[in-house]
Order: sequence, then structure tokens, then C-alpha cells
Amino acid sequence: MPALPYRSYVLISRDQLRQNYRSVRAAAGAGVAVMGVVKAGAYGHGAEEVARVLVSEGVEWLAVSSVAEGVTLRRAGIATPILVMTGVLPQEWRAATDARLTPSVHSLDDLRALDRMAREAETMVDYHLKIDSGMNRMGTRAAAEEIIAVLRSATHARLNGLMTHFASPADYTSKQTEEQTDYFSAVIEQLRRAGFAPPHIHMASTNALAYRRNPGWLTMVRPGHALYGYVSPARGSAPKPLLNVKPVLTWKAKILTVKEIPGGARVGYGGVFCAPQAMRIAVLAAGYADGVSHRLSNKGKVIAAGKLVPILGTVSMDVTTIDISHTTSLMPGDEVTLLGREGDASLDAQQIARMAGTISYAILCGIGARVERVYV
Repeated sequence: MPALPYRSYVLISRDQLRQNYRSVRAAAGAGVAVMGVVKAGAYGHGAEEVARVLVSEGVEWLAVSSVAEGVTLRRAGIATPILVMTGVLPQEWRAATDARLTPSVHSLDDLRALDRMAREAETMVDYHLKIDSGMNRMGTRAAAEEIIAVLRSATHARLNGLMTHFASPADYTSKQTEEQTDYFSAVIEQLRRAGFAPPHIHMASTNALAYRRNPGWLTMVRPGHALYGYVSPARGSAPKPLLNVKPVLTWKAKILTVKEIPGGARVGYGGVFCAPQAMRIAVLAAGYADGVSHRLSNKGKVIAAGKLVPILGTVSMDVTTIDISHTTSLMPGDEVTLLGREGDASLDAQQIARMAGTISYAILCGIGARVERVYV
């Protein structure tokens, strides 16, 4: 591939995305639909292009976080059903209906309001009701009898799906996943007895799918992280993950300048790095405004000339300084790898997250808008 003119860019492999999706599809099994999660710009990969690839592979649903994200996909020509997972605000109602988005509903008050708005607009609206099964974040914790009463009273809001969300599906030292499954199962059973059997029932995101936390009654799974090449490591005695996925994204940055510094020289804001001997250093065209975590200051690594090398001093807004004492080959305009592989050296988002004291999701979603996305 010829050199690209960008200061910092990510390469996103459509082929690897397809392979990851196919692994997800195989793990989900026959008769179970896949809802591809493309919120937050498809975890930093670019929602519009990722959605196009997933749609070409036959994905049944897409999931976003907000109405604005869903509208962006509709304007890009994506016609696949889209679930707005974090709910719809009253002032967003018109935009959501105009864009044919399916809202998730998180309380019975919200359900009543949705039904009232749909009735006033003289339209029917499908929605997915979220049950809080024990994560105590979003979703209704109302008793099944209360839910049934409101469902029966609704005239213009139609139950299309039931959903919940696991708090710790990769943690086999905890019983929380089993407790959440039992709670959700009981609600589903009571609703079914009352005559409510929506076509879509989903609770399994990447980790639940990977570690087989999937009750037989599920009709859909909603992977996000797996599509982009990641499964969280398990705690405790867990089965081997079902999914065979690999990172989709590689992140590169150009060298702006190279310097020889003497022993004792201090590098960067605050002078927090002091050279123990004479060193050759390089300044990269990427900083925390681009997504290089400030937490990597003086402890992160990048790949330069095929070798893992340390970040020196404080990560700045626009630049990051690294040690290239091992080579004389790198010059201004050459590239290093912030995330990806060069020969035997590799860095993925989980490794970077451990160095930064955060999670891999934050590393991927944190790659800034000014970092060019290049699809290959």
C-alpha cells in the first residue's frame, strides 16, 4: 500500500470486519438474528461504512445510542431497522419517527408518553421495552403485573421487543449473570401468559455471546466489541470463548521531528522524563486530542521500526515523544504504529488499555475525529 499523506490515520479492514461478523453469526446459531452495535461511530471505526459492510453481510438490525446517530445512518442510505438503545427524549420524537427509528423504552412513564405522542400523531410506533434485571442503570424495574397493565392500555405504541443488559457476563466469580437471567426469564414468562410475545428478545452482547450466556429463548444477539475484534478476558473458571475475532483497526502516526538528546535532558511538559543517557527521540503527530491517552504519559508504548518503544514524558495535545535509540532508519515523515502490528511486535486496544488503566472500549472510542479513517 502506498504511503498516505495524513499526519495520523487509522486503517480499517472491511474484510476483517466481515470475518468477525461471520464468527458472530456462527456463534449466534440458526434462527437467532444479529443486531450490530454501531453506536459511538462504530466504536471509533466509522458508523456509516461499518453499517454498509454489516448490511451487505445480512445483519438484521443495527443499534445506536441516540436519535442523532440513527438519523446519520438514514441519511447515508441505511434502510435496515435501527434500535435507539438509550431511549428517545420527548423533543426527539418527531425526528425519530421521520427517520423510522425504533426507540427503546426504559420506564412505564416513558411508555405512556410514547403511546400518547403516537396517538396524537395518528400513527403506530414499534418499540423495545428494556427490563432492569439487576444492573440498576436503565430499564424498568416495575413488576410484571404493572407492565402488563400499561401494555394493555397502549393503543398506538406496539411492543416489538424485550431487552435487558448484563452487568458482568465475563465474570465467573459472580452469580449476577445467572440472577439477571432468572429475573428476565420470569418477566418474559409472565408477559407471555398475558398474551404479549414480541418477536425480538435480546440480552446478549459480545461477552454473553462469547461465553455462552445465551438462554434458549433468545431471538437476537447484539454484539458490538466483537465486531471490531475484541472479547473481554474472563474472570474465574470460564469456557473458552466461542468467537474467533481479530482487530479491524490499525492506527498510524507520522514522525514530525527527530532529535539527539544528551544524558540528563528533560523531555516534555513538567520535565517528567529525564534521559538516563544520550538518546535518539522522535516527536509524533498525534497527542491526546487525537486519542493518545494522557494516562500513557511516561509509561505507554508504540511500535517503531518493528520494535515496541516507550513513550517519553507527558503526552501533549498534539504530539507524543518516543524513544527511537534502537534505530537510525527512522526520519521525519516516516510512520510508527500506535495500535496494530509490525512484524513480531503488536499492540491492541486491550494491551493499551492495561497500560493506561482503562478499558479497550475507551481506547477505540477515544480515537479523535481529526484522525483520518481509511477503509481498505
